[in-house]
Amino acid sequence: MNTKIKQSKEIISKLPTESSSHRMDGEKKIFSSMFEIYGRVQGVYFRKHTQIKAKQLGLNGWCMNTQEGTVKGIMEGPQDMLSEMRLWLQHKGSPRSIIEKAVFTPFEPIPNHNYHTFSIKR
Repeated sequence: MNTKIKQSKEIISKLPTESSSHRMDGEKKIFSSMFEIYGRVQGVYFRKHTQIKAKQLGLNGWCMNTQEGTVKGIMEGPQDMLSEMRLWLQHKGSPRSIIEKAVFTPFEPIPNHNYHTFSIKR
């Protein structure tokens, strides 16, 4: 095999693929997802526990109570950490919460973080 062809095939095989979760500069790609959690999620420290979990996972965004009795918010970060947070929001929550339903938008790639931390809106 021609050496130049062999070298170009090796270079191509090392290029990042579309499904890669890392950017070419070595940082992880950032995604965003909105969520709304239904059930007994107000008055049970759900927002505070959500903030703590998000910070543990290195996620940015916010959450807030709604007039409808839900908690909604936005989370940003690497796809694997968003997936972990999604599972936590769906199945765990705060110790006294009762989660009946959790709705999420699909993970959307974003070029940069829109938030610098994970906060609780009032």
